[in-house]
Amino acid sequence: MTDVLAGVMTPMIVGVVLIIIGIVNMTGNISSIHSYHRKCVTEENRKPFGKKVGLGNLIIGVGVIVLSVMMYLADRFENDLFMLLGTMVVFIAFAVGLIISLSAIKKYNGGIFKF
Repeated sequence: MTDVLAGVMTPMIVGVVLIIIGIVNMTGNISSIHSYHRKCVTEENRKPFGKKVGLGNLIIGVGVIVLSVMMYLADRFENDLFMLLGTMVVFIAFAVGLIISLSAIKKYNGGIFKF
């Protein structure tokens, strides 16, 4: 059981960190975003940019936490269906979060990579 909790806690911690970073970004603090992703973001667009990128991080973080819970349930009830559901949720959350974040970067920065 200890091995299971250790395996479940890692994605849980990663999910919580992603949610915290998302919330910080949503307040307008975009310092955690790579400089080339925020290079051309104007001061007036910092808040909407941070909200959208932060929302993407938040969605991914929630998906990772759901995966962690499903991993625990899969082990607890010895049913791989929980693991399948958790995997599906995290893939969907990752795709949606990434699309939201990248679209905000493209819109407010003028492109994904601005060197």
